Amino acid sequence: MPDRQSLSPRVYPRALWACLTVIGLSALAAIDYEASAQSSGPPERVLTGLEAFGDWSRDAPGTRRLITVEDLPRPGDTMSASNGARIVERPATAWPLVPAGFTVGEFFKGMKEPRQMKAAPNGDIFIAESGANRIRVLRAAPRAARAGEVSVFVAGLSDKPFGIAFYPTGPEPQFVYVATETQVLRYPYRNGDLVARGSAEVIVDKLPRGGHWTRDLLFTPDASSLLVSIGSGSNDAEYGMEHETGRADILSFAPDGSQRSVYASGLRNPVSMAIDPANGTLWTSVNERDTLGDNLPPDYVTRVTPGGFYGWPWYYIGAHPDPKNGATHPELSARTLVPDVLIQPHSAPLGIAFYGAASFPTDYHGDLFVALHGSWNRAKRTGYKIVRVHLTHGAPNGEYQDFMTGFVTPEGNVWGRPVGLTVAADGALLVSDDASGTIWRIVYGG
Repeated sequence: MPDRQSLSPRVYPRALWACLTVIGLSALAAIDYEASAQSSGPPERVLTGLEAFGDWSRDAPGTRRLITVEDLPRPGDTMSASNGARIVERPATAWPLVPAGFTVGEFFKGMKEPRQMKAAPNGDIFIAESGANRIRVLRAAPRAARAGEVSVFVAGLSDKPFGIAFYPTGPEPQFVYVATETQVLRYPYRNGDLVARGSAEVIVDKLPRGGHWTRDLLFTPDASSLLVSIGSGSNDAEYGMEHETGRADILSFAPDGSQRSVYASGLRNPVSMAIDPANGTLWTSVNERDTLGDNLPPDYVTRVTPGGFYGWPWYYIGAHPDPKNGATHPELSARTLVPDVLIQPHSAPLGIAFYGAASFPTDYHGDLFVALHGSWNRAKRTGYKIVRVHLTHGAPNGEYQDFMTGFVTPEGNVWGRPVGLTVAADGALLVSDDASGTIWRIVYGG
């Protein structure tokens, strides 16, 4: 890659949801904590082609979609829309919808912009409360419906904390790493600490400021490298490539912050990372560029090839040239990798987590969950849900399936926006929602 410093089916339609709201779901308002909403089972077919792009009105647990490279429209086939989420309080009759057999409840609420979450080896849940510039810790007894103990691990951070990682990997970490927009810090830690036992040490300094601000952290399985994801400083390199130095990359460092290198590049905004425990493969969620129309380009989740190049800003989804930058470097066309799972454009995939516990049905084991924060650059809303990517021997087939929906009202207003995902020690799936300030807990079997 050139040196960047030298380059300038069977689903719930909207009408049915409205009817349910009037005649049935009002009972949910009387439930203090738990509620479950069950789908009618998997749809008879996979939504493909133009149907797969769709919008939120066709979302329902079990709905499956498959978007392929052949489905992509031409740039500008539709106008670029500005349709931001209209955030409202959760209506009394609204509750997240999950598949049959699952239950969802409020594990903790009242947070200010809760984003990335990580489960500590002892089971404590660490949450980057980005809007409050602090890291919180939630503790609960196994199978407890709500957090029983809440603590502020560290407060007074600057530049919106996001990424969290424990080091060394394994049952006895000695440090908690925290990434803000401009730094990677680490705090001395022992299992069970609810408050940082020492001051922060700066591990990586002077990360780029501005543009996409989330910085996720992940150690490789052998704990030899710290990976840091850094999004672009612009939508489509409109400020020039000198503004993008060290950006749109996953960077690699030694655990002490030395030995900086580029692990993978051309990733416009690689928000979150996760390691597949079955084979050690790195995955990431990527927010693609805006302003090319409602259905272009898809966002995606993908396995990450070390040294791989994913196109931004010259190409997207393989060898599709960017209308603005594609003619600049034709030699990069053949090098641009095609992502594994294409997601409805502008859905904004954020948190990702593999499910490796025994609490969910066997068919879920080893699958990847993805939080879709929701669109703004689309006339018809997409996202605002959790989806599931089924893996067979570690490989996806390009499909994804709605798992948790219901955050958009029949009028199109938004009361919840999923961000972070983690699996609790008891096998529950936890979801952070930065619109309602809630941590949701999903269990199987009630």
